[in-house]
Amino acid sequence: MGIERIEVYRVSLAYVEPFRIALGTSVKSENVIVRVLTDFGIEGWGEASPSFKITNETPETVINALTKIGPRLIGMCPFKIEQIIEKIDEIIEGNTSAKAAIDMAILDIIGKKARKPISSLLGGYRDEVLTDITIGIKSPKEMAKSAVKYIKKGFKVLKVKVGVNPSEDVERIRRIRKAVGPEIKIRIDANQGWTPKEAIEIIKKIEKYNVELVEQPVKAEDIKGMATVRKNSSIPIMADESVHSPKDALEVIKAEAADVINIKLMKSGGIWKAMKIAAIAEAANIPCMVGCMGESNLGITAAVHFAAAVKNVQYADLDADLLLKDKLVRKGGAKVKGSKRIVPKKNGLGIGAFNENLLGKPVKVFK
Repeated sequence: MGIERIEVYRVSLAYVEPFRIALGTSVKSENVIVRVLTDFGIEGWGEASPSFKITNETPETVINALTKIGPRLIGMCPFKIEQIIEKIDEIIEGNTSAKAAIDMAILDIIGKKARKPISSLLGGYRDEVLTDITIGIKSPKEMAKSAVKYIKKGFKVLKVKVGVNPSEDVERIRRIRKAVGPEIKIRIDANQGWTPKEAIEIIKKIEKYNVELVEQPVKAEDIKGMATVRKNSSIPIMADESVHSPKDALEVIKAEAADVINIKLMKSGGIWKAMKIAAIAEAANIPCMVGCMGESNLGITAAVHFAAAVKNVQYADLDADLLLKDKLVRKGGAKVKGSKRIVPKKNGLGIGAFNENLLGKPVKVFK
């Protein structure tokens, strides 16, 4: 039994409103979809959501990477996933979102053949995942209004983007806490926007607003600076852009630079390596979050399966598809109930059908 055909699609998905973080503003998410077909009649789907500033990828580089990877996978057995991951890494370095798309599609095939959801095959720890909802950078007043809107929709955890203006960042947190009351959890994400000195000063000023986590306060490569922030912070520090691989996780842990590690499938290269990062973190008694980039419900569903499978994934930021106006998945996938993502009970990923108008025709085919 082997891989018979691989199709690559390019999709453009508009956001409900411009989404601004410290690294820039987006009005749409440019993603790449992969369909892997087998000679035993089962197909799998995966998604790459590249970010040049985080994974050094664009849709074009993803397609180029898949052009190198795709032909070499034809004939390989999808059930030998460790071999497939090894082969992909031998073919090309980096390109983690491209690799994540293949990883998802292969696991989708395995789940369908085994007649089990991916989460059940990989651990099956939970059936639902509490997620936050992200508030992009706007004026403090506008962000407080957005916070209230999301709370009324049933969300119980807010992820607040900061990192552009230190004084405004403090005001953002103050206004949001006042608007939503004391019970709602607030996490903040600076996306590398502060210096260590600024981070320490801001954290001291927002302590009184009961912030749950501070994510990636300093530049990704400044592990020493993040360790300094952590030593001087009363709020747990979470590493995001600093950790892409199992090796990165080890370095952050050795430096005592983080209390939590944010795993994203687009950074890790998919679920298979994400599980290795989670295991390394668990050995160091460090919990993990699963986060997202600009995925549709396809990529988000894969991340929900991962979060549901692994006990040490104790936090989730799985809301990218909720911020998109264009809905690629037409049937199936991980639904939202209140502030929880519900794990699909269907086999594999549990994706039933796509919006064909958004998916379009393949831009590359390998067979």
